[in-house]
Amino acid sequence: MAVRVQFENSSEVGVFAKLTNTYCLVGMGASAAFYSTFESELADSIQVVPISIAECRIVGRMCAGNRHGLLVPSSTTDHELQHIRNALPDEVKVQRVEERLSALGNVISCNDYVALTHPDLDRETEEILADVLKVEVFRHTIADNVLVGSYCTFSNQGGLVHPKTPVSDQDELSSLLQVPLMAGTINHGSSVIGAGMVVNDWIAFCGLATTSTELSVVESVFKLGDFGQPAVAGALRSSLVESMT
Repeated sequence: MAVRVQFENSSEVGVFAKLTNTYCLVGMGASAAFYSTFESELADSIQVVPISIAECRIVGRMCAGNRHGLLVPSSTTDHELQHIRNALPDEVKVQRVEERLSALGNVISCNDYVALTHPDLDRETEEILADVLKVEVFRHTIADNVLVGSYCTFSNQGGLVHPKTPVSDQDELSSLLQVPLMAGTINHGSSVIGAGMVVNDWIAFCGLATTSTELSVVESVFKLGDFGQPAVAGALRSSLVESMT
């Protein structure tokens, strides 16, 4: 299912949280309502861990991870790194990386098998990414935007990309990622998908501004709940495209 939530007065859920199939990270000092929403939905399956990265609460934009591992920037303090390692399951490998593009969540988007990265990501970072997260790495853009982590989100079930992504690019990306993709928006028309939501294989958290139509698209393409993909997705895609033109 898909759940609406906000961080204080912000609907940019993906800025303040990172969700995978084995752990969920939320910004330290988050409002009680934000943390408790994640905790109430996930407590039975995975741990929700409040953290900071480089003394910032924007943890969703600062790190990249999946069920195998987590990459954090070199600005992460030793204390923060130790706290993250202690809090996450033993099988999750946590690695600090020296990378000029330090907002890793903006330049990397991944699921448990494949990662898309900013075309200018360091080769060394790409190798660490492939090794720690156990993914196949592709340098790519989304609708000519290099910040792939900001303009798309995908799980092992499906993905949502920038609304102006050409159909040919969607088909190419879908073939690379081996999951169905759909162009759409979040938070009442925002194209910054990665900042507006987080998702794993069974639940999505979207910004409070997300419309019912957008929420339905999310549940459909990520195969959450009882949505039948083809019929529902086709109708919803048409309504979204009309609203964008």
